[in-house]
Amino acid sequence: MKHQDELKQSVGKAAVKFIEDGMTVGLGTGSTVKFMVDALGERVKSEHLSIVGVPTSERTREQANSLGIKTKGLDEIDHIDLTIDGADEINRTFQGIKGGGAAHLWEKIVAINSDKNMWIVDSSKMVDELGSFPLPLEVIPYGSHQLLKRLDAKGYHPKFRMNGDQYVKTDSNNYVIDLHLGQIERPHHLALELDQMTGIVEHGLFLDLVNTVIVGREDGPQTIQAR
Repeated sequence: MKHQDELKQSVGKAAVKFIEDGMTVGLGTGSTVKFMVDALGERVKSEHLSIVGVPTSERTREQANSLGIKTKGLDEIDHIDLTIDGADEINRTFQGIKGGGAAHLWEKIVAINSDKNMWIVDSSKMVDELGSFPLPLEVIPYGSHQLLKRLDAKGYHPKFRMNGDQYVKTDSNNYVIDLHLGQIERPHHLALELDQMTGIVEHGLFLDLVNTVIVGREDGPQTIQAR
């Protein structure tokens, strides 16, 4: 059985083959994407690629810049050719949960502004039904405990994401509430409900967004065209 990091590294290397000179590329966040950014840095250095990266978090921006990858903010560019990001779960119809790294707000903003989206995952992230992974919500701190009560009353088993005794904060200085749902039978219905709840800035359901998925498997990366 290959080590999980080896699977992540394999899909990271496979993903950067889709990046061409002159592209503007959205750079996701997370442990799998970190391997991809490393591989992209190697290509930029060895092939003198001229690309612009649009990071979805401060930590991805710092990593990219340290490797010589030029980065810009979303409002500094006019388009994104391709965004490469990870996912925490992907179901059979290629709907996803993201936000394990507390970056799903920026990730979704970059994704919806991209011509194409690619997700890179190890095989453990492929599931029949979403929900085993807790669904992240980025929430405004003000009134967040009242929001938690409303979510709890709906039976969504919400918990603030904590780092010790401190609230985890996003790059936008918001809190994260994770919903421990077990299973999500109607993700589109749930997404609409969460979209309409005041205090929730963004949820981690990424629906009808991905074009290509690269899955790290024991016998090598598998590339799947989702739509």
